[in-house]
Amino acid sequence: MNREESLQRMRAGKEPLDILVVGGGATGMGVALDAAERGLSVGLVEQSDFAKGTSSRSTKLVHGGVRYLKQGDVAMVREALRERGRLLRNAPHLVRELGFVIPIYRWFDAPFYGIGLKLYDFLAGKLGMGRTRWLNLEKTLEALPTASREGLKGGIYYADGQFDDARLVIDLAWTASLRGAKVANYVRCLGLVEEAGRVVGAKVRDEELGEEFEVRAKVVVNATGIFVDELRDGKEEMVTVSQGAHLVLPREFLPGEQALMVPKTSDGRVLFAVPWKEVVLVGTTDTPRDEKLLEPRPLDEELKFILDHTEQYLGRRPKEEEIRSVYAGLRPLVRPPNSQGKTSSLSRSHTIVRDENGLVTITGGKWTTYRQMAEELVDRVIEAEGWQSQACGTQDLQIETSGAKTPGQFVELEMARRVEDVLARRTRRLVEDARGAMKDAKSIGEGMAESLSKDAAWVEAQAGEFVEVAEGWVLS
Repeated sequence: MNREESLQRMRAGKEPLDILVVGGGATGMGVALDAAERGLSVGLVEQSDFAKGTSSRSTKLVHGGVRYLKQGDVAMVREALRERGRLLRNAPHLVRELGFVIPIYRWFDAPFYGIGLKLYDFLAGKLGMGRTRWLNLEKTLEALPTASREGLKGGIYYADGQFDDARLVIDLAWTASLRGAKVANYVRCLGLVEEAGRVVGAKVRDEELGEEFEVRAKVVVNATGIFVDELRDGKEEMVTVSQGAHLVLPREFLPGEQALMVPKTSDGRVLFAVPWKEVVLVGTTDTPRDEKLLEPRPLDEELKFILDHTEQYLGRRPKEEEIRSVYAGLRPLVRPPNSQGKTSSLSRSHTIVRDENGLVTITGGKWTTYRQMAEELVDRVIEAEGWQSQACGTQDLQIETSGAKTPGQFVELEMARRVEDVLARRTRRLVEDARGAMKDAKSIGEGMAESLSKDAAWVEAQAGEFVEVAEGWVLS
């Protein structure tokens, strides 16, 4: 996975690529891997670092989406549960089974949630995890020792999946590269190249060197998440944006090995408190946003909402100094005609659109279904272009990892270019402890400098840039 080699191939290729993917999040990287696995020539460019945006800011859950059953979207839940099982099988180094407990405070809630979760188990079929069961009061408190006890009747246990989102994107990039895909971060798409009314490539800029050049491709795929409308340039907007915010707390707030799930909060969303690595993630919100930002910040009302619910369900309100970090992600939701109202009511299904100039756009969907989304897109492209290609091979494809452990290795094997790349995504230090990550910034920069042929001034500048970003991850 070498950035310079990838750029050289994309810049100087005598023949156009079969597919150029714009966007290096879960969806774009899934498309690159699927296409490369089928033997197609593939390039991918990302304006920032891989997984910089939405794909690294999730609740770290691989799940079917319990609440979508209530909305009647059984097909999407079934699809997501199938993909959940495949992810557990294909990336066991990053995905694991996790038990969840719904605390029951009203007796009539027990059969309502219990029946829904039995359906959840049934839809998972052979790729299911543990079975749903009732927990008495004693077992519920054993699983959730910090849960509020007032009025607690018992709980319902079910199983779902958990993963490291940013690391999975990096490993998808590594696996795609092993199969011939040329991927490069910090390469911005400036616009499409068209001839005779058809897209034949993209004009891009290497953000490190400032060089602009064209990448020729038979098909360009727009997988830029919340930014897909910008690349479509003037077409009717496809996406509306919803923000989800999270608090990261010490494990003492949820010391057991089970996660807490509240099926319905005052904003209509599911609330999770999830043990992840050495911390607890609490979230998420569903707040409509007009701005499309690469580095969004949680809103004050979102933080208050999560703090209030932490106090309600985990026994006490976190003190400011206990909060390890706060973060927000922007979800691209497919905009239905004349849509109004809460974003929580919008479907998480994906859509694929081919414009009259040949640009193929994919957006929406869930992290869990990235692989199926990619398969569907590549199938459509192959059919539309009349290409001869092998069938999709990612259903059982093992996701590989570079094995990098140190800053220099992250540079040489995983295309880390900045201190933030290492502390936010190659490792998850920023998520787990924003203040601690700021203290580590200079030493990480020093560890990267030799591999990047950078001097002490670069280290200082990078440490300063990272601190500026990380300050937005600290509650103030």
